[in-house]
Amino acid sequence: MKPYFRLLSLLLFITVNANAANVKPINLRCEYLTNPLGVDAPHPRLGWMLADSRQGAKQTAYQIFVGTDSAVVSSGKGNIWATAKIISSNILATYQGKALQPFTKYFWQVVVWDKDGVKSAPSAISSFETGMMGMNNWKGTWISDQNGVNVKPAPYFRTTFSTGKKVRSARAYIAVAGLYELYINGEKIGNHRLDPMYTRFDRRTLYVTYDVTKQVAAGKNAIGVLLGNGWYNHQSTAVWDFHLASWRARPTFCLDLRITYEDGTFETITSSEQWKTNLSPITLNSIYTAEHYDARLDQPGWNTINFDDAKWKPAFARPTPSQNIVSQQVVPIRAVEEVPTKTLNKFDDDNYVFDLGRNISGVSKITVSGKAGTVIRLKHGERLQKDGHVDLSNIDLHYRPTDDKDPFQVDIFTLSGKGQETFMPKFNYKGFQYVEVNSSEPVELTATSLTGYFMHSDVAPVGNVNTSNPTINKIWYATNNSYLSNLFGYPTDCPQREKNGWTGDAIIASETGLYNFDGITVYEKWMADHRDEQQPNGVLPSIIPTAGWGYEWGNGPDWTSTVAMIPWNVYMFYGDKKILADNYDNIRRYVNHIDDLYPTGLCSWGLGDWVPVKSVSPVELTSTCYYFADVAILAKIAKLLGKTDDYNKYTVLQSKIKKAFNDKYLNEQTGSYNKGLQTELSVPLFMGLVPDAYKARVAANLAKRVEADNFHLDVGILGGKAIMNALSDNGYADVAYKIASQETYPSWGWWMVNGATTLYENWAIDAKHDISLNHIMFGGIGAWLYRGIGGIEPDEQNPGFKHVILKPNFVAGLNQFEASHSGPYGKIISSWKRNGEAVEYHVTIPANTTATITFPQGKKIYLDGKPVNNLKGLAITAGTYSFKL
Repeated sequence: MKPYFRLLSLLLFITVNANAANVKPINLRCEYLTNPLGVDAPHPRLGWMLADSRQGAKQTAYQIFVGTDSAVVSSGKGNIWATAKIISSNILATYQGKALQPFTKYFWQVVVWDKDGVKSAPSAISSFETGMMGMNNWKGTWISDQNGVNVKPAPYFRTTFSTGKKVRSARAYIAVAGLYELYINGEKIGNHRLDPMYTRFDRRTLYVTYDVTKQVAAGKNAIGVLLGNGWYNHQSTAVWDFHLASWRARPTFCLDLRITYEDGTFETITSSEQWKTNLSPITLNSIYTAEHYDARLDQPGWNTINFDDAKWKPAFARPTPSQNIVSQQVVPIRAVEEVPTKTLNKFDDDNYVFDLGRNISGVSKITVSGKAGTVIRLKHGERLQKDGHVDLSNIDLHYRPTDDKDPFQVDIFTLSGKGQETFMPKFNYKGFQYVEVNSSEPVELTATSLTGYFMHSDVAPVGNVNTSNPTINKIWYATNNSYLSNLFGYPTDCPQREKNGWTGDAIIASETGLYNFDGITVYEKWMADHRDEQQPNGVLPSIIPTAGWGYEWGNGPDWTSTVAMIPWNVYMFYGDKKILADNYDNIRRYVNHIDDLYPTGLCSWGLGDWVPVKSVSPVELTSTCYYFADVAILAKIAKLLGKTDDYNKYTVLQSKIKKAFNDKYLNEQTGSYNKGLQTELSVPLFMGLVPDAYKARVAANLAKRVEADNFHLDVGILGGKAIMNALSDNGYADVAYKIASQETYPSWGWWMVNGATTLYENWAIDAKHDISLNHIMFGGIGAWLYRGIGGIEPDEQNPGFKHVILKPNFVAGLNQFEASHSGPYGKIISSWKRNGEAVEYHVTIPANTTATITFPQGKKIYLDGKPVNNLKGLAITAGTYSFKL
């Protein structure tokens, strides 16, 4: 080889390897969690991202090493599982090594090969730790006190133990029916709130694992457990009859504290009847209403070593609540954000109203000094009466109290008189913006005396929207606030009046949630709740979980399509088939039941277009559309899972429903459905029932109908979900944006200009009912901002944003728009702004993915100053691109 070419080859080798040196797998997760404890899955999913900023970056192969010794794994070996070099761009692998053992920490590492076939630097070492991995490994006894379900005070439990040797590690495993806080030597363990998450307690009970190595001291130690009622022992009475639940009992728990010593031996400290119990100063706790605390009953040091528990009673053994105790592998609920008081209105020395300036879910914390026995009442509400006092009339209508001892959303704090005192509920949350404080004796409060804490499942943000229209920005912010306010280990409708897992609300909000937050663990948990609640014939209740209410009302396909739509949406956003396989039989039984009930293909079971503006569409029209969508999803899943007979069967059923629907509702001469209302046109378009030959005419009729309605909404929640996408997907994005940017009634913007920081339950802000101020059921607009303007969509053929579909709409009336979404492969950015007559469009596609851009037709397009042929789809690889139109 000539010296020149030898030098060129050497430089090329150095350049390639220098670039490859910057390539690395990052963000390693097991079961979508970082270094999780208590993993019960025998074949956990291991995932990562590729860090490679080069244009066209991709992974061509990977290799995984799993072992019990981090040093061995870091050397590029795995004594538990070492894959071969796997030729694949996949960034999710299912563990297939040696059988995992309980109570074992596993380390893992991944290396990849880049687009040039060059091996990357290894990832950082990650880990996961197994938990019980089965009922048989529990050693503790389920215990409670001997009180009945109607005893109001929450119980304390305590025990002591000694460690005789040096501790290497310690893990606490605690399973609870109800709620709890765990303490070791006086220190609260973890920062979770409202653990464990709500399930159907007699069918599935969750346990949580903690690393308590730092809390277990040499020598003598104390463990304390405080139990709350939660949904398990629902003492408040409301229309859903949770107080009549078949599982209802005094809260109970089982704890194993497993200590591993430096010499390799281990010891388990367990819950038993030798523990001691007493009543706590929490004199009432209701997940639905509030919490009462009498500080005069404090027992300082109750969870420490030297506390005298001679007057406490022995604990009482209880039956296991269910035969299915599993690990809570879900992002926890936390007090995520501290919200200070914005303004304070003092009426008198015993009456104050605090305004947080925004509507939240969560609790308030008050700090106050006063005489012993002074009773502080904290009333939490979303709005004020004309005289400035808190008004609960919009949110307490479903409460059915038996007396006045448990007022709705009113915490009651009785002072001990021992200086400055602080109260913050442990086993409750509320929906509120205002807190009215009334005291039985004068107290001096300032704006700093009360703070709000925004609580919700602590899902990581993965999306962002920013535009030149402040109203649109407020809508996006308010939508996210309402989504988070209604995420507590399961999606709810509102955080005050109900706190129920209404299925219909969750369908509408799921794509919005997935664009904005990393919510897969919550949705996987909630689909397990679906499996627990489904009857053998396939019927689901309208609220999940439930104590039995909802099987008889509100559970038609327009609501309980969650069983199909949630798994499908999660699959589209994450590209993981597990949720499809886990729920396949449930979807099939659900669809088969509707088919049995409605053999013609037309389904009239449902609530219809709930809370409409004025026009009412037939329930049969909307429910049949949802039924069709469920069947279409089932057919797709059957094909993905290789169930050919089912695929053929449900494809035929899908065609049958579509024909029956169009035979009845489509006017072929006019290209309209039924009376041509907004919902009647948009839902068939959005759900895919309109024959191809009629789509353009139906979409045109929808646009004309919106124009006739002065570009305002005339829909309920089903139409509200469908209309924006039905317009923008069919060439009328400008019309959709006119709706989105309205600031007069009825519109999302109408709420914003009237001070909303969350979404409302009714378009009319002065409605006499259905007027919670923190509902998520009109939250579909959040997803539309990403899809309808930013144009970011997952590809059904390559889900999880392995291939990104980009269809931006440069809508009239908007000067700048940017949407970003961090999917499994990394951050996708779709951003544009007007520059005179031109539009500048910027795109970022993460490593290991590709994209297809479809621009509006009739535009001249330039990429880095060079003309681009405006085909229907411009294929690009990973990287950053700048276009000019």
